[in-house]
Amino acid sequence: MESPNASRATDTAAASKNTSNNGSRPSASYSLTLRLKLKNKPGMLGKVTSLIGEHDCDIGAIDIAGFQQDDIIRDITIKVKDQTHGKKLVEALKSLPDLEVVNVSDRVFLMHLGGKIRMANKVPLATRDDLSMAYTPGVARVCMAIHEEPEKVYNLTIKRNTVAVVTDGTAVLGLGDIGPAAGLPVMEGKAMLFKEFGKIDAFPIALDTKDTEEIIKACKLIAPVFGGINLEDISAPRCFEIEDRLKKELDIPVFHDDQHGTAVVVLAALINALKIVKKPIDSLKVIVSGVGAAGVACSKILMSAGVRNIIGFDRTGAIYKGRANMNYMKDWFARNTNPEGFEGKIGDALVGADLFLGLSGPGTIDAEQLKRMAKDPIVFAMANPTPEIMPEEAAPFVRIMATGRSDYPNQINNVLCFPGIFRGALDCHASDINEEMKLAAAYAIADVIADNELNEDYIIPGVFNPLVAQKVAEAVMQAAIETGVARKYRED
Repeated sequence: MESPNASRATDTAAASKNTSNNGSRPSASYSLTLRLKLKNKPGMLGKVTSLIGEHDCDIGAIDIAGFQQDDIIRDITIKVKDQTHGKKLVEALKSLPDLEVVNVSDRVFLMHLGGKIRMANKVPLATRDDLSMAYTPGVARVCMAIHEEPEKVYNLTIKRNTVAVVTDGTAVLGLGDIGPAAGLPVMEGKAMLFKEFGKIDAFPIALDTKDTEEIIKACKLIAPVFGGINLEDISAPRCFEIEDRLKKELDIPVFHDDQHGTAVVVLAALINALKIVKKPIDSLKVIVSGVGAAGVACSKILMSAGVRNIIGFDRTGAIYKGRANMNYMKDWFARNTNPEGFEGKIGDALVGADLFLGLSGPGTIDAEQLKRMAKDPIVFAMANPTPEIMPEEAAPFVRIMATGRSDYPNQINNVLCFPGIFRGALDCHASDINEEMKLAAAYAIADVIADNELNEDYIIPGVFNPLVAQKVAEAVMQAAIETGVARKYRED
């Protein structure tokens, strides 16, 4: 899944420590298949399953893989909390008599063998006629048709349904600056999400440079092939300039999902949360922890939707006018938020706050501070894998809680946004993804949940809800038409 996290919101220097599930719950992201050779006698399997249960692991499947004389070979699939947890279990199993651990397979690594995506032909290439139409000499006529009418490239090539997922590997998940090659598995995963939820062919482009100008140039050079560009895992503040320049210099949609995907889904969740707590959006006091790519974008879209009072915090403290040591985006943030010029600590800022929006890291706030918030407080704690405050700690003091995790209710996940946004933009040949299209997407996501379904644990639809991408695409296309960035209309 695609979720907001600490590395996208703040400096990534400390984020590389967050490589485990941090002792919460067993998860499919740490899933193992153990091949065990057991003495074929009563009680052996029971001993194994009991030991697995004692170590707080989840058993998925138990299969017989074969027999050897007096032994039985079993494959047991389990979920553990993290790598250390898995190693402890394996060592414990090795200590059991009449048992041999033959092999331990990490199911996540097995899924990634050879990559997760591939290209496939849409038409057969089995005869001479097929070859002459798909390639030379027939293809020459198609080339000339595009040469004479460039807009035909959308009808006659993959451009009409293809997105480039571009990264430099500087802000990958909670791992930080690990480079383009190490970030490639994430880009492949993103391409899978585009295909599964938006029926869009996406391809990862991992650039071996951190130079802003080179990244901009590379995107411009590959633009003829793609109908849109999704910027991914590029660290702040460079990501702001790269997106701004590309939006101005290209005639295809450019979208930095770490910023705007997070922002759209946050707004969708807030729209529905406000229906429950019955507060007008322009009355809210919002505290934002983490003023990086996601934090700035979330604040911008909240302001576009009507929020008037936002106070942001980074690792130094509150963002306010005149504060030293700020990049140009934080300087913009200081000029456009914090109307009363608050300079204190985040705990003090939470006094009377209606929404805490966390895009930073674990342990940012505690339960005592939540008591200071306004009536019916809303907490969106979205750092991954460990939120700013765990839902169990916050539960007694908040009305509505959301995280970026799939193992708690109300997961704020970017996959609710970007497949539908690009589907709508591609279908109308949009030249841009503008603020109106993002707002339309947020309201479309929120509207998937009917008023009679809405409750504190269901303010945002699940990622596998088939209506989400469809409704987002329709709303985005309509907004593109109304704002004049569509180049193809329904009647076309």
